[in-house]
Amino acid sequence: MEELTLEITDLPGDPVEIPYARIEGRAGEGPHLTVVAGVHGCEYTGMAAVMRLIARLDPETLRGTVTAVPILNQPAFWSRSAFVVPADGKNLNRCFPGDPGGSYTDVLAHEIFTPIIAPSDYLLDLHAGDLPEALEPFCLYEESDVEDRARRLALAYGLGHVVRQSSASRTVGGSTSSAAADIGIPAIIAEVGANGICDEASVERHLRGVLAVCAELGMLPGEAHAEAGAASVAPVEYDGWIWMRSAVRGFWQPAVTTGQDVTEGELLGVLLDPLGRELDRVLAPAAGCPLFLTTSPAVVSDGLLLGLATR
Repeated sequence: MEELTLEITDLPGDPVEIPYARIEGRAGEGPHLTVVAGVHGCEYTGMAAVMRLIARLDPETLRGTVTAVPILNQPAFWSRSAFVVPADGKNLNRCFPGDPGGSYTDVLAHEIFTPIIAPSDYLLDLHAGDLPEALEPFCLYEESDVEDRARRLALAYGLGHVVRQSSASRTVGGSTSSAAADIGIPAIIAEVGANGICDEASVERHLRGVLAVCAELGMLPGEAHAEAGAASVAPVEYDGWIWMRSAVRGFWQPAVTTGQDVTEGELLGVLLDPLGRELDRVLAPAAGCPLFLTTSPAVVSDGLLLGLATR
C-alpha cells in the first residue's frame, strides 16, 4: 500500500492537501477501482468507511488496484461546512469535471477529477445525509453508455433503493458519477447515514457495500461477497426522481418520513410563518418514495425539502 497526498496549489490561499491510499493487488490482474468519500464536508459515515477499507484490504488477496480517498473535500471538512465549499459557496458535487479557469470550487473539482477520478475503471462515491438531512439508504447511477455496468455496481452495493438518473433531465448535474459516466467510467453514488452523524451501523453498511462491489468485480475472493452481507432482497428500482423545493420561506414541518411510499397528491409537509400560521402545503406531484428529507425547520424560498424517487 502506498500512502500518497494530492497537493493542489493552483488555488488562492494555502495549498489543499488530500491524503489517499493506493493498494496494488498481488493476487492477479484486475480493474482499477476508485473509492472516494467526503465530497461533502459533513457526511462522515463514508469517510470512516473508507478509512476502514484502507486498513482492511490485503494486497495478497486483492486483484487489481484500489485508490481510496477518505476526505476529498478538505476545505469543507475542516470548516464543518454542509454542502458547499466556504471559499465561494459552491457545491463541489455540482462542479465536476471542473474548470481550471473557474472559481475556487471549479478549480478544486478539476484538480481532483483529473488525477483521481479520470484514470479509474470504476468509481464509488460514498455519501450520507448532511447535517439537516434524514435519509433512506440508496444508490444512484446515471443513464449513459456504461449504465449497465454502473447498475451492476449499484445492485451489488446491497442497499434497499436504486435510482437511475436520466441524462436528458439530470436533477443532479456536475456530480462525480455524472462526470465519470460522461467519459465512460461506470460510477455510483452510495448514500448511507443521516444528519451528519457518524453512527457505527451506517459506517459498516458502507464498508460492506464496497467489499461486495470488490467481490462482484472479481477483485476479492468469492467468499468476500458473502462476508460483505449483500442484500438478499432485490432493491426497489426507480426511473428518476423529483427534488421538491419550497415556494416560500417558512418553518418546515414534514408530514412523511424517508422510505415511506406516498401517493400522488398526498401531503408531504407544510410551511408555517413565525406565528405558526400555514403559508404553504406541499403535495406529492407523483407517487413515489422520499429518499432524503430536510429535517431542519429553517427553509428559505426555493430551499430543498426532499427528494421523491419515482418509478
